[in-house]
Amino acid sequence: MAWWGTLLGGTLGYMFGGPLGALLGAALGRNFDSGLKLNEQQGFTPGDTERVQAAFFTTTFSVMGHVAKADGQVTNDEIASARNIMAQMQLDAAQREAAMKLFNEGKQTDFPLDEVLTQFKHECHRRRNLMQMFIEIQIATVLADKNIHAAEKKLLYYIADVLGFSHQHVEQFFHYAGGQQKSGKSALKEAYALLGVSESDSDDKIKKSYRRLMNQHHPDKLVAKGLPEEMLKLATEKTQQIQKAYDLIKKNRQ
Repeated sequence: MAWWGTLLGGTLGYMFGGPLGALLGAALGRNFDSGLKLNEQQGFTPGDTERVQAAFFTTTFSVMGHVAKADGQVTNDEIASARNIMAQMQLDAAQREAAMKLFNEGKQTDFPLDEVLTQFKHECHRRRNLMQMFIEIQIATVLADKNIHAAEKKLLYYIADVLGFSHQHVEQFFHYAGGQQKSGKSALKEAYALLGVSESDSDDKIKKSYRRLMNQHHPDKLVAKGLPEEMLKLATEKTQQIQKAYDLIKKNRQ
């Protein structure tokens, strides 16, 4: 929670501006928008851990609200999904309040999606794994009401495009987010899909895919790259899903 303490201490206001700073400032009742011109003069550049963590938190919950509203209405399931993610992150009362204010900002018709995504990509400073985790969290929100609306998927494709991911990546991320409830042959099929491989692929290719995905979702590595520590549990669950899928495939092949 170091980034949160820095934020409340007032320092982050001088290293974090632009649309993300404006959103976070509004959620906290402060004005950070002037900080962007000061950040590099004071040595706070894109890629600094606390700055990345603040950007991730702000973008995650504001875009989550925007995605939830994409089909014209925000369902109770989508709100529950947002609150569930907050619970998994074990946010304190002040953080939950800020997250819900960001969620509500994202629902507004004038929400500056392009500007937010552009700054988020800049703040991540080529940390592709972080941006992937962000997209997966947005997909989890869409899946919350068990009804994927065409407008929601179109928006997710657009978000992925801006961040440098293909439509194929988005489909793969849907498997990461949603496919662990089946059993028997369905479970095995989902396991192959989750790893991005097929039953005809060699053991070596499947192992390489498994190792790549585990590396992408490794909680400690993600936190080191700027994932807020509060989201450590979400990353851990991803690695558990990947491990479970790989173990099922190996067992079936023996």
